[in-house]
Amino acid sequence: MSARRIVVTSIVTTLLAAGTAYGVGIAVSNASPSAGPELAPRVDRPTQFSTGSTEVASPSVDPSPTPVEPVETPTADPTTADPTPVTPVLPTVVLRPGDKGEQVRELQSRLYQLAWLPEITTGVYDATTKEAVQGFQVKRRLKGTGVLDRTSWRRLKAMTKTPTHDAMFNVLHPGPAILKSGDTGDDVRDAQARLKQIAWIFGDVTQTYDAGMVSAVKGFQAKRQVPVTGEIDRRTLDRLHAMTVAPSHEELFNIEPKAGALDARCRTGRVLCIDKTSRTLRWVIDGKVQLTLDARFGSTVNDTPTREGLFHVSFMNADHVSHLYGSEMPYAMFFSGGQAVHYSSDFASVGYYGASHGCVNIRDYEGIKWLFSQVHVGDAVVVYWS
Repeated sequence: MSARRIVVTSIVTTLLAAGTAYGVGIAVSNASPSAGPELAPRVDRPTQFSTGSTEVASPSVDPSPTPVEPVETPTADPTTADPTPVTPVLPTVVLRPGDKGEQVRELQSRLYQLAWLPEITTGVYDATTKEAVQGFQVKRRLKGTGVLDRTSWRRLKAMTKTPTHDAMFNVLHPGPAILKSGDTGDDVRDAQARLKQIAWIFGDVTQTYDAGMVSAVKGFQAKRQVPVTGEIDRRTLDRLHAMTVAPSHEELFNIEPKAGALDARCRTGRVLCIDKTSRTLRWVIDGKVQLTLDARFGSTVNDTPTREGLFHVSFMNADHVSHLYGSEMPYAMFFSGGQAVHYSSDFASVGYYGASHGCVNIRDYEGIKWLFSQVHVGDAVVVYWS
């Protein structure tokens, strides 16, 4: 190799080394003139901040790009990872049969406000409370389970007032007297006739609030856990009206009452003739009445009315117990599915304040006991309005 060529090669090599040291790019000789130089990906270098002097980077500095510290992406706290609020799942059932306590008392007190239960609370979610809840649910087109779920509870609370402590724990206070000793008039006569219907007054009805009526009212109040005053306040009057029917003219003026006319279907053969108008059951043989008993029927509020029409006694059981409700049905005479004529201790206790589940309730124990001994399977049963 000539000395000149050696010198040129040496210079080129030196320039290449220097270019590399200072980051100078060298164009490739065979690159396309139209495309321009092919460049490697650009790497950002750290900025040299001036301090007032014109410093130049030293050749000894590593030419490789200064590593840039990665920026950390904030990670959410595990406890707040999900920005969407989580709604806690509440239990579907609020109260169920068998439960006890203050909330049951509140439930019963609210149901009383809507006339589904008596005023006196027990704090026990018993069969009566279940029936009341079921009636309330069906009336409001909810699922009639008898179990208090959240929907039923919200609906009941919206329709009633929050009961006081006294209301929940049966601390009753007498209200202003509507009728009292010494009063006279038609209202007194009506109250006396009603008290006579449920055997608190005997003898003739008068229009004077005398000592006998004071005694009868006190007895009625004590039996129904109403504050005993001998005076008729709103609570006493409402309870009396609930247990009785509007007195007829005959009852008000001591005229022997006449029952409604017998249905034509009651005039032939052996018939249990049940008149919803007069609330009576008459045992009739060949058109002649053998026995008349007070009767109570199914509730239209709870959608369990006693069916009307012509039926026949299909089954009899003196010691029957309801499989559906667990209640005793002494001297039961079935005539339409699960509906029967039978003795009701509830009817005997609270009168017309309550209702049946569709059966014909009788409150005269001795009367229905005798009737049971006379009726046969196959005898007719007529339920009608006179």
